[in-house]
Amino acid sequence: MKVVKSLKSAKRRHPDCQIVKRKGRLYVICKTNPRFKAVQK
Repeated sequence: MKVVKSLKSAKRRHPDCQIVKRKGRLYVICKTNPRFKAVQK
């Protein structure tokens, strides 16, 4: 999982990526390609 400043660029890497908010943090999750996971603090 990568820590990024802007999740918009991380979301554009794959069409299946979704932005999810959990516990006050923003996550990018991708079911088809799990290596595209990212978090923004």
